[in-house]
Amino acid sequence: MQAEAPKTTTLADGGWKPKHVLGKRVLVRYQLYLMLLIPVAWYILFKYVPMYGITIAFKDFSATKGILGSPWAGLKHFERFFSSAYFWDLLWNTISLSLYQLLLGFPIPILLAMLLNEIRLGWMKKLLQNVSYIPHFLSVIVLVGMLNIFLDPDIGKVNQLLNLLGLSSIDFMEKADWFQTVFVTSGIWQHMGWGSIIYLAALSGIDPTLYEAAKIDGATRLQRVRHVSIPGILPTVIILFILQMGQLMDVGFEKALLMQNPLNASKSDILPTFVYKNGIQGGQFSYTAAAGLFNAVIDFTLLVLVNWYARKKTDSSLW
Repeated sequence: MQAEAPKTTTLADGGWKPKHVLGKRVLVRYQLYLMLLIPVAWYILFKYVPMYGITIAFKDFSATKGILGSPWAGLKHFERFFSSAYFWDLLWNTISLSLYQLLLGFPIPILLAMLLNEIRLGWMKKLLQNVSYIPHFLSVIVLVGMLNIFLDPDIGKVNQLLNLLGLSSIDFMEKADWFQTVFVTSGIWQHMGWGSIIYLAALSGIDPTLYEAAKIDGATRLQRVRHVSIPGILPTVIILFILQMGQLMDVGFEKALLMQNPLNASKSDILPTFVYKNGIQGGQFSYTAAAGLFNAVIDFTLLVLVNWYARKKTDSSLW
């Protein structure tokens, strides 16, 4: 009896496949994984490889000697930074501005998304979306220039309105007490529309029958928002909150630096601007690297703690 020739099989015919589940996924969707190599390579090259430069925080870095040739200094730069006269002012300015921005800026895109979701007129919804999205595409320089014009104590429209109401003009850009409010509110105006997109996507994924069932049960529109919309987007809110906490101390030094002047420096001088002015402009690379590393450690610690708490209390977390 003649032996039967071995049957050749292909992946398309349901033939040989890797034993491991991950291997099967990679083999079936190899085109997607090949596309993923580009962003992964970019991330490794520009995010992880430069991490070696953190070592200059523990060295007396000299540009002529390089990172490897510079002598080790231990924790000297950290001790100098922590014992400096401006350390607590810098820390308080950064934390207070970050918390102000988080408490006021984080909920507003959520509220805007729920408001847009409840609008039934299609043209009105598109108009409000476009109007709220446009400021996101303004550069920081243009935004600060607009603030200087609109908040000018003599010709600014805001102060002209205050004068019409019988109030005296306020030099918003040069008063330290107004810096954080102007910084945060202008940031909300610029980014609330763009930040609401992901919440609108989450709201669109809620099963419409849940709204219909709530409506049949006699729920008002506010009750439907409370018992259907909010629980439906809560996992998304938690994930974005965790990510926001992971960059709490990174309030954006470009805008703070552009808004900064000698009259509001007592509130506008934050850790990122300190690192830029003393490190890039002042050439104190090791010293400011220590300050920047301290800032990054706070962000990382907050990310881990908030993610742990979210995983413990809810089913949503980053890992």
